Amino acid sequence: MQLAKRCQHISPFQVIQVLKQVVALESQGKDVIRLFVGEPDFSASPAILKAASESLKNDAQGYISSTGLAPLKQKIAQRYLRWHGLTIDPARIIVTPGGSAALQLAFLALIDSGDVVLLPEPGYPCNSNLLHMVDATSEAVYMDESNNMALTQQALQSAVSEKSKALLVASPSNPLGSVQTLEQWQALSSFCQNNGLALIADEIYHGLSFDGLAPTALEADNNAWVVQSFSKFYGMTGWRLGWLVVPENAIDACERIAQNLYLSASSVAQYAALRCFDEDVERESFEKRDELRKRRDYLTQALPEIGLNILANPDGAFYLYLDVSPYTQDSLQWCEQVLNETGVALAPGADFGGPSPNTTARLAYTVGVDRLTEAVARLKGFLAR
Repeated sequence: MQLAKRCQHISPFQVIQVLKQVVALESQGKDVIRLFVGEPDFSASPAILKAASESLKNDAQGYISSTGLAPLKQKIAQRYLRWHGLTIDPARIIVTPGGSAALQLAFLALIDSGDVVLLPEPGYPCNSNLLHMVDATSEAVYMDESNNMALTQQALQSAVSEKSKALLVASPSNPLGSVQTLEQWQALSSFCQNNGLALIADEIYHGLSFDGLAPTALEADNNAWVVQSFSKFYGMTGWRLGWLVVPENAIDACERIAQNLYLSASSVAQYAALRCFDEDVERESFEKRDELRKRRDYLTQALPEIGLNILANPDGAFYLYLDVSPYTQDSLQWCEQVLNETGVALAPGADFGGPSPNTTARLAYTVGVDRLTEAVARLKGFLAR
């Protein structure tokens, strides 16, 4: 039987190919420094683990509301008030099985077959693949390499068309680590309103910004669709838990889609996540952010000294986007060579698109400064050769 045509448009994730190579090398006894996957060496807080254990003993583990536990939605709304001074109706918050499911839910509710979504690049590769799953397509909007990888109004205006339905912007961004200011969010909101587009904000790295709390798109546009996750700031990557903030007129549609798509997010994960918003766990999460800042600060000084320049301002998340054009015109092959010769695993720019995918690579500073120092020493020797 012939598969659906959309399968032909779903591209592979190159990071997964790197993972296979890493596992093969490690099985041979090679010391690999993993700087390619977006998962820091921080686990969820012990308080969250304890809450999950207690939930298994004390709370019913049957089906729950498709939009999420009411107390959890209330705590999320309270975080928007504490962090951003915004009053968000908890009914607008849909708890989902991870940030990816939140984005899928937004696309299903908002995007029709044949619609086009503007995607700034370099960006997260799964976004365009998720659009193919709803029989829609993306239009790449290239960041300006001559201006710190900025997202310019000129580039946006050149990309918009009568088929355009939405603009998806990440802040802090993967792979750049760049953060949108409130003024930039306001400009993006105005662009969307002037062109009849919905604004979708990927904010799954919120909390992990190094110059104070990053503004949310909701501060500029109350009707923005905001994708969030417990994976990054709270270290709950394997728990598969996120949320989506939707406009009021989309609440009913999103609930009906969620009921049919996945019924509900994990009840155990939701009961555990109630603990995330307590003062001690939030303080612990910010301490982990401070550790990431130390790693960022070390690398932003050390890497240019060995000939690896950094694109964009890495003000958040835990990524650096590297210009490797002095050394290669094929970053996929170059990253494989670096891995085999030095044991340093990077992600090739081919995953992230943009104006120069063949001459860029992403480094995820997901290990401690001691290991990063070793990685820099290995890269220095490799580049010198």
